[in-house]
Amino acid sequence: MSTLEIRDLKVAVEDKEILRGVNLTVKAGQTHAIMGPNGSGKSTLAYAIAGHPKYTITGGEVLLDGENILEMSVDERARAGLFLAMQYPVEVPGVSVSNFLRSAVTAVRGEAPKLRQFSKDLKSGMDALSIDASFAQRNLNEGFSGGEKKRHEILQLELLKPKIAVLDETDSGLDVDALRVVSEGVNRFRAEGDTGVLLITHYTRILRYVKPDFVHVFAGGRIVEEGGPELAEKLEAEGYEAYTKALA
Repeated sequence: MSTLEIRDLKVAVEDKEILRGVNLTVKAGQTHAIMGPNGSGKSTLAYAIAGHPKYTITGGEVLLDGENILEMSVDERARAGLFLAMQYPVEVPGVSVSNFLRSAVTAVRGEAPKLRQFSKDLKSGMDALSIDASFAQRNLNEGFSGGEKKRHEILQLELLKPKIAVLDETDSGLDVDALRVVSEGVNRFRAEGDTGVLLITHYTRILRYVKPDFVHVFAGGRIVEEGGPELAEKLEAEGYEAYTKALA
């Protein structure tokens, strides 16, 4: 059973402290939701875990199955079983969706998947996410709508099968239908049982489809309250004002 442990993590951007000691443990079989206002540090946590060079680790550690991933390169983190679905997926002209996904699977597994099996898995995944088959040959994310980009992120998730998935505002910019399809993809991934999910969001609407086991409120670069699914409903009703006022 895989475990992601975040211990007293502190992160700065251009000498400005953003994360001020984050402690969080995500175990396989669990879904944790992180909620909080803009600028609270939610996305900083996601990108720092993934190894974005913009974010400087000034303290703490992040352990995946006991190994400090902060000492790993970005590709080593992926091979260790970490996955990040980005809030704003990037476009990669000249690289087709199919080639990108097969290269990603090869990098993570350490060997290329058999072409026939990969094609079968890709088609199955695209069908489940209502992605038109023509997208396999299109340039990665180029000209994709926000919903199409997010569906592609979940397609990556289902093909790569990581130990721990960090989903940064996966619901951002999705209409009701796309939200349902994307959420169903996350739930298929969760159903495998030996995976953990860290879901970062502003709103409760995705949590109506992807039910969290734990909810954490982020404010001022740290977790300021924790609870179960009922905490998300409280936030929906009352907002974040009480937390931001307490930090003022």
